[in-house]
Amino acid sequence: MGILRLSHVDITVPDMDLAKAYYTGVMGLDITETTDDRAFFKCWDEEDHHSLAVRYDPRVGIDRFAFKVETEDDLADLEKAVESYGFHVHRVSRGEEVGQGESIRFETPSGHEMELVHEVDKVGGRMSKLNPEIPIDLQGIAPPRMDHMLINAEEVGESAKFFMDVLGFRMTEQLVGGDGHQIGVWMERSHSPHDIAIVNGPNGALHHFAFWLDDWDHVRRSADILAYNAIQIDVGPTRHGVTRGNTIYFFDPMGTRNEVFTGGYRPDPDFPTITWTEDNIGQAVFYYEGEVNERFVTVHT
Repeated sequence: MGILRLSHVDITVPDMDLAKAYYTGVMGLDITETTDDRAFFKCWDEEDHHSLAVRYDPRVGIDRFAFKVETEDDLADLEKAVESYGFHVHRVSRGEEVGQGESIRFETPSGHEMELVHEVDKVGGRMSKLNPEIPIDLQGIAPPRMDHMLINAEEVGESAKFFMDVLGFRMTEQLVGGDGHQIGVWMERSHSPHDIAIVNGPNGALHHFAFWLDDWDHVRRSADILAYNAIQIDVGPTRHGVTRGNTIYFFDPMGTRNEVFTGGYRPDPDFPTITWTEDNIGQAVFYYEGEVNERFVTVHT
């Protein structure tokens, strides 16, 4: 099976107290553990130790992102594949990283640090595994799980080739320029519209990470919660052409873009790649508005 899904995103913030207040009070995540300089968060229906790690740093940024693999052997197989491609792989020993076992880390062609991990501590969700009842005491937006992320790359095609040929991702959609070069790609491992997207921009940049909501009404409710808490909304509520998902983009108080997302389609193994052309970029990104605002394509973490 290899890579299963997105495991966690690790970001930096200059104000830990503000980050904790926002990600618990507004987003409705649970804090699972804290250290001297880090806090670990999970969604209410996630079993693993965390899906978001926040570390104190004077500058807003991203440390790394991690995907989960099915078996321990997958780590060794993917380590060989990455090294054969020409990238050095660093082994992280069990106990060296909070909440998880052994992992491997390496730099992607886009300059991001990526991690693959199999064993993650199970802390459980809020629902029992016997006759479960959906919790009604949820605070804030309260997404059930982390869904996907979007990163930037100067050479989108090179990054896409690495993710597909080395890591086994499948491209569901692409945005191509008039010269045929890829401006953006959307790729999956979990049979969702995308687990990661890569769009043209500066190497090493994070555009956003996204949380899943169960339906459109939850997206609408999220807009009310964001407005009530004076959170800066970037775009939405609206719909994408790419992935067909319903969405809102907004910024956490430190300036990192978040998204809540629902809908889309289920790409079966024989699902053909959908191609959008640059002359339709507005509708591809924001289907209702038919245009992309400058902030959306220029502001990154």
